[in-house]
Amino acid sequence: MSNDLTLLVARIFLVALFLASGIPLIFAPGGFAGYMGAIGLPAPLLVAWIVIAVKVLGGLAVLVGFRTHWGAYALAAFSIGSALLGHTNWADMNEFNNFFKNFAIAGGFLALSVSGPGALSVDKR
Repeated sequence: MSNDLTLLVARIFLVALFLASGIPLIFAPGGFAGYMGAIGLPAPLLVAWIVIAVKVLGGLAVLVGFRTHWGAYALAAFSIGSALLGHTNWADMNEFNNFFKNFAIAGGFLALSVSGPGALSVDKR
């Protein structure tokens, strides 16, 4: 497989989770905002919409390879923030695994931010 095709596959794999979870939130942000409030975040509806925007717009940018480094940085930051805010109960093995999974995903986005999206992208680099 060529490097450009590998980068395309990597972009698809990395953003699938964010698009699959972010797009449905557009149509029902209230429940998600309730969760944001329950974990102690201020202005939960505003935070919910920011998260939705990062997941969907960042995900689409990385997917098509448009300003990939910015989308990758945003999704890496989101992944780290999500780990630190939502997955700290390490007595629960699922939370423990999700914490480190989020850091692994962030690592993938950081690698993509420096490699660029490849030739099979809008930016073509």
